[in-house]
Amino acid sequence: MEENNNTTLKKALLLLNCVLLSIGNCGGPLIMRLYFVHGGKRVWLSSWLETGGWPLILIPLFITYLRRRKNKSPNTLFFLMKPPLFFAAAVIGLITGLDDYLYAYGVARLPVSTSSLIIASQLAFTAGFAYLLVKQKFTPYSINAVILLTVGAGVLALHTSSDRPEHESSKEYVLGFLMTVGAAALYGFVLPLVELTYKKAKQEISYTLVMEIQMVMCLFATIFCTVGMLVNKDFQAMSREAKEFGLGETKYYVILVWSGIIWQFFFLGAIGVIFCASSLLSGIIIALLLPATEILAVIFFQEKFQAEKGVALALSLWGFVSYFYGEIKQNNKKNNHSVPETEMSLPTKSPSPTVENV
Repeated sequence: MEENNNTTLKKALLLLNCVLLSIGNCGGPLIMRLYFVHGGKRVWLSSWLETGGWPLILIPLFITYLRRRKNKSPNTLFFLMKPPLFFAAAVIGLITGLDDYLYAYGVARLPVSTSSLIIASQLAFTAGFAYLLVKQKFTPYSINAVILLTVGAGVLALHTSSDRPEHESSKEYVLGFLMTVGAAALYGFVLPLVELTYKKAKQEISYTLVMEIQMVMCLFATIFCTVGMLVNKDFQAMSREAKEFGLGETKYYVILVWSGIIWQFFFLGAIGVIFCASSLLSGIIIALLLPATEILAVIFFQEKFQAEKGVALALSLWGFVSYFYGEIKQNNKKNNHSVPETEMSLPTKSPSPTVENV
């Protein structure tokens, strides 16, 4: 009974993290582009906002701490993370900071629809690195999903040159394109690296610890981007930019605040899905959400919706259904033969991860 309750709770956590990832993945690029469309020019500031909302994680961490105290748990420290795991999260955070800059540069130069379709190539990178780092096992259905979602991105790439914003040179457009590809490749490496960190951790991985890892990653990514802001003198330029902002000074700061909040949903959702399932599933959900981002970009920024985007939407949905059909079939096969190891479990050198202390 306890094992069934634990599995049910993990499935609920998976659903919650999918929702967080969906909000962040669709809302983050849109609000970042809104900043640039109406006169914002600070790339380092935009990259800083992707992880600058890390103090928000302290709220759920404090709640879980009070719960542990109330239940007289043996883990009464506020932070559960041990030094080796802290160091690993810090390193991943610095890599994430670089990825933030590459992505923000791309969004500054490209329409949301174009930058989003390039990010779809992240799935192929995630699949490759997942195979190399965590020995991800592929089924015909998961391979089919990766191919369909990647082809969908390729279809979207047709005629992207017609999306080049006015008053932007071809050189700037191409550089933005290349920076976004770099961001896709780098984050495709980060996702399996987080999963590898979970597996190699010498302590039990609970969801509380996942939130701590998220906070440390974002803290060090923010430090990385803060150095860039200081060098580029972005802090001094913010007040002047706010006064010249197309939507007004008040909305300028509202956009900055909400940008920090929405991007936290993305990062927590991404590593939460890895905890509950795998880095491959996290990459697949990100790829699946691209058509939704495309449609929202068309609605809010009047970007073109060519026939290629409709085809990409169909391919993405097909790939997503294929992946989950394969997972359901695989689980049913396990249930028919033996008592299954839960899909959500993550092998570690210590006891299997739990959702205790959440």
